[in-house]
Amino acid sequence: MESSEAKAPRIPDIARLAGVSTATVDRVLNQRAGVRAATQQRVLRAAAELGHAVLPAVQASAVAASRPMQLSFLLPAGNNRFIRMLGDMVGYSQEHWTPYNVRCRSEFIESFNPLALADALRRHGRRADGVALMALEHPAVREAVHELVAAGVPVVTLISDLSNASRTAYLGLDNRAAGRTAGYLIGRFIGQRPAKVALIAGSRSYRAHEEREAGFLHVLAEMFGQLEVVGLREGHDDSEQNHAQTCSLLEQHPLLAGIYNIGGASDGVARALKQAGRDQKVVFVGHGLTPDTRALLIDGSVDAVITQSPQATLASAVRIFVNVREGRPALAGVESTRSQVIFRENLP
Repeated sequence: MESSEAKAPRIPDIARLAGVSTATVDRVLNQRAGVRAATQQRVLRAAAELGHAVLPAVQASAVAASRPMQLSFLLPAGNNRFIRMLGDMVGYSQEHWTPYNVRCRSEFIESFNPLALADALRRHGRRADGVALMALEHPAVREAVHELVAAGVPVVTLISDLSNASRTAYLGLDNRAAGRTAGYLIGRFIGQRPAKVALIAGSRSYRAHEEREAGFLHVLAEMFGQLEVVGLREGHDDSEQNHAQTCSLLEQHPLLAGIYNIGGASDGVARALKQAGRDQKVVFVGHGLTPDTRALLIDGSVDAVITQSPQATLASAVRIFVNVREGRPALAGVESTRSQVIFRENLP
């Protein structure tokens, strides 16, 4: 039998996995000075992955030598339940980020106010080591992102990207594909009969909502020419506004056959459909799996929900910031955001 020493990983193995020299590995494992904290952590993680019995004192000294990376998540305020879930998760998942030596905090910014978002970006950029945001498509936001990146603060856009910006990475769905998926579902559910359908967006200030609209309209023109789109309303991801917009649509088009809610607050749409006695007749596709949309799927008010995992989004954002800190490509080891289509029968 091989001895335990023969099975132990060698310094060259650790050096290869960590992407450093053997001398650096030797210095870290023997607690000698001259190695950056980020490199120490990379070596220690490589050693742990290979089964090296690193002394607790070595691990403790490496962590103590590095100040936790301060990360800020800027999200729109309001009653979009999916965004609220993501923001709340930043706080109560803090223990998951301890091995990465980061601290995360979230702040909810006035929705659809690009100047408030730009101001928050600059404010957090002065004290944070990385900033993630759900971007509004506006020159003021773009300029603030440029300033942070130029100052060495990495910026990650979440859910909705920003055109022509120097952001570090984007984490979110392929929103054109999401819109096409919604259009395909509504077209297939309604069938070959001529019918009218409508869209409700949070705001076209979100590039994500513009791209979902474009994908939806494109697939209808391509595959479902019998469907007539009777308009796009903006509900600002607010339940009451979505309710009012849906009531108006149903009054103008009593035989409306389908609704695609591009943004959040699907509960407002469903409430209007129920009040009109149309909740089991209008095909309704929305976004974001939350306790509200779960209940609407179960009672049949919503036919399908296109969603992404908030946990995976948050974990990927942290990984990107850690990659930047440690000199790796921003998206190294980060999986593309996966969309899921949830029906009543496959609720997780």
